[in-house]
Amino acid sequence: MNDSDTPAIMRVLRGLLRPLVRLMIARGVTAPTLYPLLKSVYVEVAFRDFRIDEAPPTDSRVSLLTGVHRRDVRAILSDTDDNWQSARTRTVTFATVLGQWIARPEYQNADGTPRLLPRSGAPGLDFESLVQDVSRDIRPRTVLDELLRQGLVEETDKNLLRVTANAISGPVSDEDKVVFFAANVGDHLAAAAENLITEPAPFLERAVFYNRLTSEAVDEIEALARQKAQVLLEDLNTTSSRHQRESAEDETAQERYRFGVYFYRERAQEADPVAPPDATEDQDR
Repeated sequence: MNDSDTPAIMRVLRGLLRPLVRLMIARGVTAPTLYPLLKSVYVEVAFRDFRIDEAPPTDSRVSLLTGVHRRDVRAILSDTDDNWQSARTRTVTFATVLGQWIARPEYQNADGTPRLLPRSGAPGLDFESLVQDVSRDIRPRTVLDELLRQGLVEETDKNLLRVTANAISGPVSDEDKVVFFAANVGDHLAAAAENLITEPAPFLERAVFYNRLTSEAVDEIEALARQKAQVLLEDLNTTSSRHQRESAEDETAQERYRFGVYFYRERAQEADPVAPPDATEDQDR
């Protein structure tokens, strides 16, 4: 890309930012609150991703790349958000416990559904052992209390624990939703952006899109998409869990991945009500 690409990128960013700004307004985040955050993200990305021969860039280089003053660069790089990292670790642990419970053969019934588990007392086949296999940094009781509170796990009348149907839909807590929003949308944008920057495009990023469909037709297509996506996600979860266990002692096992699906629908609009008068002409040229 070069300077001539800037107007096109700015138009792209306008479209990408609209749903994010809608979210921010809904959550009470004003433009002045966003500006310092945007500045800090510029600095963090320049420092991490724009290195020369793997050497971290100087404050002056970061300032040149981002337009952020050098005194602000140093302050931003020395700041850490421990609360966000703690929330992220907690949410990932909860999700991983459920994922392993669903995917690992020893925790499955003959038909592949998750087994009922006692809280403890059955080494290797109880909830406490499952949590400790995932992480020893969070107490099993803490994990269980949160999963019960969110309705992702329930207790039977025989004091056994069962994964609920709600677990397939993901977390219901607002904090956990925010963590997954950042991770899922962030990785999707990262893949799309890298495909735009790099040739050939390195990542899978595909979509099917149609218009001029009835609401009933989209209902049918959405139901089919949900069904097929769930099967695919469960297959990937099972395969990934197996590979992770097999490579537990492998020091070269350092990569991560994220595969996601989404479905968005809306009524077609004839024109963007907030677009300037010449916006359509510019896009059609």
